[in-house]
Amino acid sequence: MEPKNNKPIIVIKDLVKSFGDKVILDGFNLTVERGTNVVILGKSGSGKSVLIKCIIGLLKPESGSIFVNEDNITALSEDELDETRTKIGFLFQSNALYDSMTIRENLEFPLLRHWVDITREEVDRLVSEALENVDLLHTIDMMPSELSGGMLKRVALARTMILRPEIILYDEPTTGLDPVTSREIENLILKLQEKNHTSSIIISHDMNCVKNTADVVVLLLEGKSYAQGSFEELAQSTDKNIKQFFD
Repeated sequence: MEPKNNKPIIVIKDLVKSFGDKVILDGFNLTVERGTNVVILGKSGSGKSVLIKCIIGLLKPESGSIFVNEDNITALSEDELDETRTKIGFLFQSNALYDSMTIRENLEFPLLRHWVDITREEVDRLVSEALENVDLLHTIDMMPSELSGGMLKRVALARTMILRPEIILYDEPTTGLDPVTSREIENLILKLQEKNHTSSIIISHDMNCVKNTADVVVLLLEGKSYAQGSFEELAQSTDKNIKQFFD
């Protein structure tokens, strides 16, 4: 088993995705090493969210391959895809919490849906542990409408982590948050990476978030992986296509 663990956790090769005549991803390539945070940087409409949806199988590309833990996402059946998705956490930009459920019920939902044999005691323990990880155990019986935007983001992150995924996909995790709350979310991303050894793809326009969370930054431009490197490496580039993001 050890050799497999040394291999990249996500490998995307020559990915092409179009909508009608508009090509969004045009031979995109990406390798995510285990335990790393990769930030995808690009302009609005450049295909960042499309990429994430392809990775979890919500969109099917015209060509290319997406390997997650050596399984080709584009070739899996629906049942196989559902199984793979339990290993991938997705933090939605909108948080996607159920307004009619308490915080406890929101966190219970993925456990009861995917782990049918789980005991009530285990559910309670995992929910409490997940909320403790984001310092929000006191909100367990509150409704989402009673929480601030930053608290909702932290609850959404707790729900994302409750199935203990190997991979987390973050869609604009700090959008709409004030600088202090944004920093709290960035610190949580790093804390969960260290504690659970997760591998992550983070979409962000927030350059502070990019700088503070990224092990690797990938610039998505004209449907391709135009450049990649550390934040410092790209920030020092003289290429005008790269400089526009760092000026």
